[in-house]
Amino acid sequence: MQGFHRQWGWMVFAIFIAGCSGSGNSGDPVGTSPPPAGTTDSGCTGSCANADSFLSVADVQKLIAQAVNEAQAQNQPATIAVVDRVGNVLGVYRMTGARSTVTISSGRGVQGGLENIAIIPSELAAISKAVTGAYLSSEGNAFSTRTASQIVQEHFNPGEFGGPSGPLFGTQFSQFLCSDVINLPAPVLAGLFAPGSNVGVGPKSAPLGLSADPGGFPLYKGGTPVGGVGVVADGNYGLDLNVSDRDRDVDELIATAASFGFGAPLDRRGDRITVDGKTFRYSDVDFADLSRNPAQAPSYASLPASSGAVLNLFAFSDGTIQPGVAFGTPASGIRADSTDYPGLDAFVLVDPQNQPRFAPKAGAEAGGISAIEARELVRAGLAVANHTRAQIRTPFGTQARVGVVVVDTEGSILAFARTRDAPMFGIDVAVQKARSAAFFSSDIAETELAALPDAVYLNADGTPSSTRVDFGDVVDATQTFFAEPNLFASGQGLRAGPYALTPRALGNVSRPFFPDGIRGTANGPLSKPFANWSPFSDGLQFDLVNNQIAQILSAYLAADTTPILELRPEFGNAGCTRNLRLRNGIQIFPGAVPIYRGNDLVGAIGVSGDGIDQDDMVAALGLKNAAATLNTGLRHASPEMRSDRLQPQGVRLRYVQCPQAPFLDSNEQSVCEGL
Repeated sequence: MQGFHRQWGWMVFAIFIAGCSGSGNSGDPVGTSPPPAGTTDSGCTGSCANADSFLSVADVQKLIAQAVNEAQAQNQPATIAVVDRVGNVLGVYRMTGARSTVTISSGRGVQGGLENIAIIPSELAAISKAVTGAYLSSEGNAFSTRTASQIVQEHFNPGEFGGPSGPLFGTQFSQFLCSDVINLPAPVLAGLFAPGSNVGVGPKSAPLGLSADPGGFPLYKGGTPVGGVGVVADGNYGLDLNVSDRDRDVDELIATAASFGFGAPLDRRGDRITVDGKTFRYSDVDFADLSRNPAQAPSYASLPASSGAVLNLFAFSDGTIQPGVAFGTPASGIRADSTDYPGLDAFVLVDPQNQPRFAPKAGAEAGGISAIEARELVRAGLAVANHTRAQIRTPFGTQARVGVVVVDTEGSILAFARTRDAPMFGIDVAVQKARSAAFFSSDIAETELAALPDAVYLNADGTPSSTRVDFGDVVDATQTFFAEPNLFASGQGLRAGPYALTPRALGNVSRPFFPDGIRGTANGPLSKPFANWSPFSDGLQFDLVNNQIAQILSAYLAADTTPILELRPEFGNAGCTRNLRLRNGIQIFPGAVPIYRGNDLVGAIGVSGDGIDQDDMVAALGLKNAAATLNTGLRHASPEMRSDRLQPQGVRLRYVQCPQAPFLDSNEQSVCEGL
């Protein structure tokens, strides 16, 4: 009888929720994290995080118990991962009978890259989903892995032929363990865990990069994100090719149940945010779609040993459930700046001793960027962001929240800072963007790309395949496509190539259709043909990191620290690409410009965290304004060098693109004219 009453109570609850609105778009706040006291919505625009904003051990246990409850009802044993906002793995629980591996597939029959690899540990997939939910979200927006799926495909929206590619096309190849931006102490990499030592300063890694497979959500407490949850049950690690329907994805159902009580505020979810007149997707299911009431899930303490266990994971977790860290405190690795950027509400990355990781410093080149210049470039970018209207945040009229970085031509980070509450993913991505701009605008890109070892793809079982990518062939194909044999040759100044190539321009030629989105056309030279392309194998961007991803996967499966340490920056190694200038990979969506002193290339400024046009504008105006303040000769590339002078196949590339009337305190329209 007790079971009957419990089931009947859940049926009433589900009918009540379903009556409020359709599945996946419920207007009822049941299951969401309660807002701050005295507010009608989430009430948070970037300042709600405090020393109590973290997931406790009891919270993590509750999340896992709620997921287990729904997985049992679905008869789908699952692997459940919970992380905090900076990516610390707080616990990974594998239910008895759950799949130990997943197969990566876009569902289009594509071969190569990560496609069809069938030995991916399910716990790595679950962690990547959880990190994605945490890293894409903020107090102003809540994005899920389903949102990520929508914005990384060949069309936006997926399936809308003729539309351009997703606005964050390429962002999935970031946050890797080999990145010098990702913070993982060597003892943890070696599996030498002291109690709780796997939890510390971030950002931490998404082991498979950012995920597009539904089943990953951000977690909130009091209107501020405190982490993410990721679930793997169905054995397929893919994406949603069709956003015009609604799926009943078991991973998403279980993750929804897990998030009960920690759900994102309704008014911050992706389905309340638009880009180019299109609404993001957040979830295809809601609490009303669940088979059991998560509020009545048995406690974690009551779960029998036969139901599953918390995993001890090499390089990620010591097998115990840990509390998260409070974002914005030194323990998280991100705290308010107290020295270099006064009056800008800036935040900086710090090490375990609370010392800035990327305090302003001078570049290594003769005539390069000085420490004073690096600081002013970041300061100017932050100032632009602080009076820019955000694209991907609610409520309308809030400030853009981004990370701003300056690098030299060797790829070294000279300065980095963030505005308040910027999403975590933008840290690694801003650096990728800046390094891409500096590298491809230099006179060494051709030589250094051609010198890299071939990318060797894996078979489904993880053994090396016969498919290889020769980077010299990529260079040749690119020069042929442009009808420009000197595309990467020497320019007029030191270290400079003949053209200033921005990530926006690189993105123009990194899509499976050229021009972007036009079906039936050939691919750009840095992409694969559409028949061989997918978000798991997109061309040069993936090929540069392929060998290192394979090396990390092999090391993880063997619990062997040496191959991972060979890639880590703590030991002076070349990271994700085996090229120090691109040590965390490249990025192919907008938000960076190269920096010149006269005709000499001296570095780049990169920005990430808001809409792509906003990122572009903050970088472009940050350089312009800093140059005017400093009066030391720093500048944009001269107009005749810029990538918008290139017209491969008769199609003009872009240099930067800025939004119209972008400022909160000005009616100025065309703000990037006269760069």
